[in-house]
Amino acid sequence: MMKIYPKTNENDPYKNAKPRRKWLMIILVIVLGLGTVIYSLADRYLIRHVQVVVADDNTSVTSTSNDTSTPTTEINATSDDWNYSSDDMQVKIDKVQTGSGSDQITYYVADVQLTDVSSLRSALADNSFGTNITENTSEIALANNAIFAINGDYYGFRDDGVIIRNGTVYRDDPVRDAMALFSDGTMKTYNETEESSSELLAEGATNTLSFGPILIQDGEIVSDFSSVKIDNNFGNRSIQDANPRTAIGMIAPNHYVFVVVDGRQDDSRGMTLAELADVMKGLGATEAYNLDGGGSSTMYFMGRVVNNPLGRNQERGVSDILYLKEGQ
Repeated sequence: MMKIYPKTNENDPYKNAKPRRKWLMIILVIVLGLGTVIYSLADRYLIRHVQVVVADDNTSVTSTSNDTSTPTTEINATSDDWNYSSDDMQVKIDKVQTGSGSDQITYYVADVQLTDVSSLRSALADNSFGTNITENTSEIALANNAIFAINGDYYGFRDDGVIIRNGTVYRDDPVRDAMALFSDGTMKTYNETEESSSELLAEGATNTLSFGPILIQDGEIVSDFSSVKIDNNFGNRSIQDANPRTAIGMIAPNHYVFVVVDGRQDDSRGMTLAELADVMKGLGATEAYNLDGGGSSTMYFMGRVVNNPLGRNQERGVSDILYLKEGQ
């Protein structure tokens, strides 16, 4: 008997349905996976997360003509593009150039002497503590009536470290070598894992910065920068090579030196950490500490940016600054 087989309909819509569904599911899983990764990166490095809104400390030191409730505070000060002098502070900025051609370095040194350390303060971008909250150094400085300012440690790019600002502990996750400023006008470098935030506050710490490395400690240059590691965040450059730099040092109580180095540009290659330590030592610093550098490195004075950020006179947003201001 002849067998009759059913005729196959090549136009049958169900013939390829299962393979299609399989590929659609694979594509969907890939898209969801990529979306999750992209959102995680954006959440970590782009999306603002405000944890604390800080009270605005920007109060004027002079009263208006219609306000007779408090006496007017007179500030006797003189200044030019590179100097500022008053009863409470002396600021002297020098531009220094060394080398030539591809080996040229341009950097700026601010020698600061205070009668009261309360003139040295810190400020946060947008008056807010958190991650991915940034403003230009000059914007934060202007908002706080700063006479002088440098970028800080960019605490908001990381989620660890010990962060004390103006006497308030905002983060307490010790991991690295850090720097503390104290109410008696002194500064010290220390290991966060060896000294607690409560101990620091008991000693009179007003501000801590968590970046590094330590450049000079107890009058001596830290000998080996080859193994320095700040963090493991995405997009980090090596900090061993010549780069733009920002650093703070103490010569004596209430006598500080701030250095900002231009780099990654034709007239300034930047500095290595060893070179920066040598500069600080030559300036007389007994303690010195490296702050956030690269495109963040910015020095502000009397309404203008002194150095050349990013080699294009273009600032990069940062999360915090150190600054000088008259008055309480």
